[in-house]
Amino acid sequence: MFSIDQAKQMAKRLRASLQTRDQAVSHCAALELVAQQLGYKDWNTAAALLPEQTADAQPATAPAITFDKPIPILRMFDEAKAREFYLDFLGFGVEFEHRFEADLPLYLGLSRDGLQLHLSEHHGDASPGSTVFVPMHNIELLRDELLAKRYGYGRPQIVQQGWGQVLEVYDPFGNRIRFCQS
Repeated sequence: MFSIDQAKQMAKRLRASLQTRDQAVSHCAALELVAQQLGYKDWNTAAALLPEQTADAQPATAPAITFDKPIPILRMFDEAKAREFYLDFLGFGVEFEHRFEADLPLYLGLSRDGLQLHLSEHHGDASPGSTVFVPMHNIELLRDELLAKRYGYGRPQIVQQGWGQVLEVYDPFGNRIRFCQS
């Protein structure tokens, strides 16, 4: 569990990161975004429910190394196909879109129910043909939702493996998302 101080530091890092991409965000807006990422309705709710300090927090004299949840970056080549697959078929929402100029490659942030992905048209950001492993719950509900959409390029089914149930989808760029329920 995160503490209020950790959430505030996350908001500070988010602002700094977005600033380097010429996307100015106020401190209040960054706090609201962090609260939502942590699963709270808004910053006021998060501030009321988050502890002042986590149980495993290091003393103030010894800074602790901490890691936040990673966000995979997947390569894309066609914005329209990416939107059809990730937004229409998989049900992701757009968190942000970034281009250095109108005619330059797109960098797209997506999220759905706690899962975040970034898609990039930039040559050096990722290799096509990557696999993302996504632990999840209620995999049957996801399968049923996807099948109901009658997507023309895939009708994924659950496969039972030794480690759990797996539902794989392939995007138009050769990337694979492997949803797994233990």
